[in-house]
Amino acid sequence: MSMRSAVIALCLGICSLLPLMAQDSGQGFPTRAAAQPDSSEFARVRQLLQQGKYDDAIGELQRLSGTRPSLKGLAHEFGVAYYKKGDYLHAAESLQKALAEDPQDSEATQLLGLSYYLSGKPDQAIPRLEKVQGWYPRANVDASYILGQCYIQIKDYPHATQAFAKMFDLPPDSAGSYLLTARMLFRQEFEPVALEYTEKAIALDGKLPLAHFLLGEIHLFKSQVSEAITDFQQELAINPAHAPTYYKLADAYSRLQKFDDSERLLQRSIWLDPTSTGPYVLLGKVLERKGEPELALRALQRAASMDPNNAITHHLMGQAYRDLGNNEAAERELKIAGQLQSAQESHQ
Repeated sequence: MSMRSAVIALCLGICSLLPLMAQDSGQGFPTRAAAQPDSSEFARVRQLLQQGKYDDAIGELQRLSGTRPSLKGLAHEFGVAYYKKGDYLHAAESLQKALAEDPQDSEATQLLGLSYYLSGKPDQAIPRLEKVQGWYPRANVDASYILGQCYIQIKDYPHATQAFAKMFDLPPDSAGSYLLTARMLFRQEFEPVALEYTEKAIALDGKLPLAHFLLGEIHLFKSQVSEAITDFQQELAINPAHAPTYYKLADAYSRLQKFDDSERLLQRSIWLDPTSTGPYVLLGKVLERKGEPELALRALQRAASMDPNNAITHHLMGQAYRDLGNNEAAERELKIAGQLQSAQESHQ
């Protein structure tokens, strides 16, 4: 899964939870009760939605629409139902009608903004989400996140920085705010701007933790290995107990085929954080390249015990078994790797 695919999956998860989080917490965005009077006419619809029977709920609303087309709140309920189903285009259409009926319908405003964002219309989402934030300036950090993502999509990076700064209670022009924005940009593969914003953060605070780390990640992503090594070394000078920096620095050295240096750094990463699978996988790969398949297999087995669904781990295990002369185990692991890879591709 690419970084952008991962971000989209995360955004979908956050957006689907926003209305529920607000209703459960009793704060944040207003619940339906604040926007629409509760009506027994929609009790069956809401019950079906709670059960996840979205098509049945929409069918019930269509029945009501046929018998009572002027029923107050019908467009609102259609919008909520389509939103929960994930049909954001129809949700937006119904929510627009709901707002035409009641411009003060705060839930419809919120869901319309989210529907626009999730249907690929961030420019139309922004004014709705800004309006909701105007009503509740500190109500929900997830709204700031979605708003920041919208600004990124339309390349309005200063406003994105303001949204992310608000999420983390930081001054908008601070080194931390630029670093947070750079991280969000990099996750969406906006590397040039991420690089610019990381450098802005470092210019404001040269000892800001994780700033040089992010700079190294960006350089490594761009295959600028020598620059990445310098960045990671600078991070370790500031932040010597950061396990991921040792891991990333080891990755950089492995690309230069400096396997002894890579192995040494991976051991340090594992000492600091034995719960992360990445260093074990890379250690197995490095040891395999050094001609030590037995040691490589031990590292890879450890990684597989922590994450059995990693196709790369099983592929490397297959290579290690083959080098050890165990062709049966090698074929088994390579088959598992192929199955996991196919499953992953089918879900992308």
